[in-house]
Amino acid sequence: MRTAALGSTGVRVTELSFGAAGIGNLYRPITDEAAFAAVDAAWDAGIRTFDTAPHYGLGLSERRLGAALRDRPRDAYTVSTKVGRLLEPNPQGGRADDLAHGFAVSDTHRRVWDFSAQGVLRSLEASLERLGLDRVDVALLHDPDDHADQALREAYPALERLRGEGVIGAIGAGMNQCALPARFLRETDIDVVLLAGRYTLLEQEGLAEVLPEASVRGRSVIIGGVFNSGLLTAPQPGAMYDYAPAPQPVLDRALRLKTVAERHGVPLRSAALHFPHGHPAVASVLTGARSAEEVRDTVAQLRHPVPAALWDELRAEGLLAPDTPTPAGVPSEKSP
Repeated sequence: MRTAALGSTGVRVTELSFGAAGIGNLYRPITDEAAFAAVDAAWDAGIRTFDTAPHYGLGLSERRLGAALRDRPRDAYTVSTKVGRLLEPNPQGGRADDLAHGFAVSDTHRRVWDFSAQGVLRSLEASLERLGLDRVDVALLHDPDDHADQALREAYPALERLRGEGVIGAIGAGMNQCALPARFLRETDIDVVLLAGRYTLLEQEGLAEVLPEASVRGRSVIIGGVFNSGLLTAPQPGAMYDYAPAPQPVLDRALRLKTVAERHGVPLRSAALHFPHGHPAVASVLTGARSAEEVRDTVAQLRHPVPAALWDELRAEGLLAPDTPTPAGVPSEKSP
């Protein structure tokens, strides 16, 4: 699987990254065995980049990911985790679940927002303990949307110092909006932005500011949420978009994308996975999985050839702007 460096660092990521929220019991529980099998399948497919966070399952994702990687050569893979939410014991924990936050785990802990310098250090120390590792390769500020000033003033300098000391290889921020990541790219020396849901086959908001800023500054972007909450896996009435039922105009657009893709013999999921790689700033596409079957299916979709004519038709149909960068694609059978 192809790899790319994050910014000017020596940290490399594979073109497809494993998102570990699913193995943290996102929405529904899975067994340890299923979680380990998913990581094994990713490894067997050549994936060497794994992304997690304390938020995912109140630490369960980090614990499972660390256990699944424990016997792998440490220099053979890249792990990213996040800072900004500390996990503290819940005085009344264990009496309910955490489904209000999306995870089917017991509420033994509670999340506390903390983008202070000390909070960054505490978060990383706790993450290393849960992962069972002596280092993480990438540390990301996690959803600092409502804490921008503190994240820029305190959390970012703490990460910058850790990078300078060689404790962390690359630093960045992960969000599902565009304005604040663009600000981080302009005002700091981060290496990478994890942009979720804002640069997809369905919508290209990130093309206005985030991706150009990253390109001109020699930074990298990892794209998450390429299926827009599942809409681009199976567009149909009731399908989810941005964690809510898709509005009719959005659903109609997704159905038009599906029609064009299938006219070229390409599953919509495959086109959605390929699309972000057309931009030179994109280093990896991050997708979640909770089973070995899901991993293998995603890899198969990434390996499905996409003809250049598909991107041309999407432009002709007004589904992509004329200047939208797209992967080179393979020549169609009708090409000379």
